[in-house]
Amino acid sequence: MRVKLLTTISVFTYQITVSQTEKVLNGKVLSQNIPLNKVEVINKTSKTSTRTNELGEFAILVRPKDSLLFFSQDYFFKRLKISQENIDQNNIVVNMILKPEELDEVLITNIKFPHVGLTQEVSDSIALMKASSNLSKYTGVYDGTISNGMNFGAMGAGLLSLFKKEDNTNKKSKKKTPELDFKTFAESTCPVDFFTKDLKLNPDEKALFLEFCTADPQSEIILKQKNLLYTMDFLYAKNEEFKKLKTEIKN
Repeated sequence: MRVKLLTTISVFTYQITVSQTEKVLNGKVLSQNIPLNKVEVINKTSKTSTRTNELGEFAILVRPKDSLLFFSQDYFFKRLKISQENIDQNNIVVNMILKPEELDEVLITNIKFPHVGLTQEVSDSIALMKASSNLSKYTGVYDGTISNGMNFGAMGAGLLSLFKKEDNTNKKSKKKTPELDFKTFAESTCPVDFFTKDLKLNPDEKALFLEFCTADPQSEIILKQKNLLYTMDFLYAKNEEFKKLKTEIKN
């Protein structure tokens, strides 16, 4: 009886040891049956990562109950909790959904066209032609001018000046597209429930916490890298500082 009990305990211990050992999990990432290349596959539990190849395939070390994250800039975030069944099958397929195409910012400007009137030069030309017309009328000598005609050269110069002013107005009205800040990047990259479930933040603390992170110069480096794993590690570290700061304020 004692021997059987020891044997049972040994088998049970061996099964637990085997189940806790990391194993390579193979899989493929698709979107509408098309393999996705360079999708970032992150084991959030062990904090390791890899990327898919041109066939959408990947391999990563996992244990049961590990949480895998799948991230690509043009697709919606995907989270998968690994089960023993996934490890035994060793051939998981992950489908990602393409984000709707975002249009570039459209800038609408209100352009006011100045009133088009006769310049002084044009007015003088008209007066001169009228005087010439009168001279021809009374002397009978034709001087080569057209009666009631206009100086189109002078008119052209006036219109050219008008369009130059319009072009300068357009240039002044253009605005630079604002650069992406760390707060916006973190909100759009991390899962919606990351701040409440993983960081244990209250919904009304989220904005203050992100401003606290943005104040750290390290956030600019994280923003340039645009790596989800580095971003999450940074947020975890800043969350510890944020909690200590709240405790000190309360005391």
